[in-house]
Amino acid sequence: MAKKNLIGFSREELEAELVGMGEKAFRTKQLWHWIYHQGEMDFDQMTSLGKPLREKLKETYVLLKPEVVTEQLSEDTTRKWLLRTQDRNEVETVFIPEEGRGALCLSSQVGCTLTCSFCHTGTQKLVRNLTAAEIVGQIMVARDTYDEWPSDGHDRHFTNIVMMGMGEPLYNYEEVSKALKIIMDEEGISMSRRKITLSTSGVVPMMERCGEELGVGLAVSLHAVRDELRDILVPINKKYPIKELLEACRKYPGSSNARRITFEYVMLDGLNDSAADAKELARLLKDIPAKINLIPFNKWPGVEYECSSHHKIKQFSEILNERGLSAPIRMPRGRDIMAACGQLKSASEKARKFSENKSEQPVA
Repeated sequence: MAKKNLIGFSREELEAELVGMGEKAFRTKQLWHWIYHQGEMDFDQMTSLGKPLREKLKETYVLLKPEVVTEQLSEDTTRKWLLRTQDRNEVETVFIPEEGRGALCLSSQVGCTLTCSFCHTGTQKLVRNLTAAEIVGQIMVARDTYDEWPSDGHDRHFTNIVMMGMGEPLYNYEEVSKALKIIMDEEGISMSRRKITLSTSGVVPMMERCGEELGVGLAVSLHAVRDELRDILVPINKKYPIKELLEACRKYPGSSNARRITFEYVMLDGLNDSAADAKELARLLKDIPAKINLIPFNKWPGVEYECSSHHKIKQFSEILNERGLSAPIRMPRGRDIMAACGQLKSASEKARKFSENKSEQPVA
């Protein structure tokens, strides 16, 4: 019988396993501490557990993270990992460092079902949802790379988590929710919910539940102010149009001026970047605690869209600012290794060849 992977088990599930082995429930806290606070993957090194228990654990369980296939380091210090799951599927995870902070971008699915026309991931059909173990495993791999164990270490590289990688998190809500609860647990990885943002393309029925149960920050991939255009850019709009999406944003639990919803808006030349678009966007968001991230479009092989000019993006931002909305222009990061917003995709042969010509570091 295959051994169970304990990574991704909730506290309750972990306790049930230990009690089922005849152990006391308090052992759960000890094992949890070793896995998620210390990052220890070797049962033999868990010295606060008696040797008989360590032997029993080795007989029945494993601790498995995704396998690192490649790491790529951008000229701007953005890092991307290509990770392989136990069934040989692959996903990408990205770390974007900034001065005094850094965001780790986690994937939630292998591929994506949404087919957003400006997004590279959308060209890859959905293979399957990631498990909680595979989602949590991404942050554990990243922490291994930067030697970020134990979890209470000072001067962390990873100050923020963003569910903005491959896939639509709210179409894999149960596993994403389970993973984020593990990540937020104060006796483990201990990431504050205020430092976690979940990005959705607009799965309206799941948004309120996400806010109530997880309380994490919300980012919405908006990208257009008219349904006719958003139907093309973000096809889920045909099911949940802009009016319904914004109403769900108004009702998102916990949103306030101190905790604004982030609206992501990719700047596409001649499509959504006019002064009229900016004014309409300000009108649509006038009664929502909002921040708009203006994202210069990041090219990928085969895409026909072009990025708006710097002048147009700056003008767009100024119009929003004049109307009382914060609208920073996001600095593109990791473009040279296809790690920028909208560029992620599992490694096909074409992507592998692209990687070989960049700063790829093969991992044995």
